Amino acid sequence: MMQNLTLSRLTKTFDGLTALSDVSLSVAPGERVALLGHNGAGKSTMMKIILGLIGHDSGELSVMGAQPGSPAARRSTAYLPENVAFHAALTGLEQIRHYLRLRGEDAGLALGLLERVGLGHAARRRIGTYSKGMRQRVGLAQALIGKPGLLVLDEPTSGLDPVSRRDFYAILDGLAAEGAAILLSSHALTEVEARTDRIVILSKGVMVATGTLADLRRGAALPVALQVTPCAGGLEALAATLPEGQVRDGVVHLTCAQPEKLAVLGRITALGDLVADLEVQPPSLEDIYSHFSRRDGQ
Repeated sequence: MMQNLTLSRLTKTFDGLTALSDVSLSVAPGERVALLGHNGAGKSTMMKIILGLIGHDSGELSVMGAQPGSPAARRSTAYLPENVAFHAALTGLEQIRHYLRLRGEDAGLALGLLERVGLGHAARRRIGTYSKGMRQRVGLAQALIGKPGLLVLDEPTSGLDPVSRRDFYAILDGLAAEGAAILLSSHALTEVEARTDRIVILSKGVMVATGTLADLRRGAALPVALQVTPCAGGLEALAATLPEGQVRDGVVHLTCAQPEKLAVLGRITALGDLVADLEVQPPSLEDIYSHFSRRDGQ
C-alpha cells in the first residue's frame, strides 16, 4: 500500500547543529500518527520540511508520491498551525470563500465546509467575534479545501475547551475514516493517548521510539500499578497477604513488572472476599514519553 507520507533517513542541520538525524517515518492512508517531543526536539523542523518550506540535507522524502513543496504535494497537503490568523472583519463564510478562490475551487462550497466543522450557525458572523475554538474550526475548514490526503497539524487543540477538543478529534476521526493521513504534533498527551493510532517520540532530533501505545509500553518496560481495596474490616488481613504492597488511605498499593502482571492478578483474585475492588493502572503515555525523551541534566 502506498504511504501518504514517507521519510527515509532524513537529516537536517542549522549552522552545524543537528535538528534532525536519520529520521525515518511513514504515515498510511487513514492513519493518525502523533508526533511528540520537547521544545527543540525537531518537530517543527520536520513539519517545515514536509510542507516544502525548508530543504533537508540528506535522506529521502515523499509527500503523496511527490516531492515536498511541488505543486502536486501542495494540492494534496493541508496544514493547520497552533495559532491561526484570519481577518477579524470578515465573516467565516467570506474567509473560506476567499481561500476556495485562491485554490481554484468553487466558492459555493464554503458553507458546506463550515457546517462540516460545526460552524454553519456562525458562518455569517465576523471572525472577530469568534472564540479561540471557533477560529480553530475555521482553520480546519480551510485545511479541508480540496480533500487533502495528508493533514499536518501543529498543536491544533491548544487553548480549546474540553468540548471543543472532543469535537475537533471527532472531525479528525471522520477524515481518517475517509482515507486521509494525519500527522499531529501535540503536548496534550491524554488526548493523543486515546485518539491516535501510532506514536512517534523525538528527542534532540532523533527518533527514540515509535509504535502503538501497547508497543511503547512493552518497549519501556515500566511497572504496572495496582490498587487493591479491601472488604469492610479486611485491610489488615489483605495487607498481610500482600506484604510487598504499601497501605495508603485504606488501600493496598503495589507495583509489578509487565510480565508478572497476570500472576499478581491471579494472586489477588484468589483472595476472594478479602478484596472489594481492584484497579490496574498501566503506564500512561506521559510516563512512557518521560521515559523515552529523558534528557541529561533536565
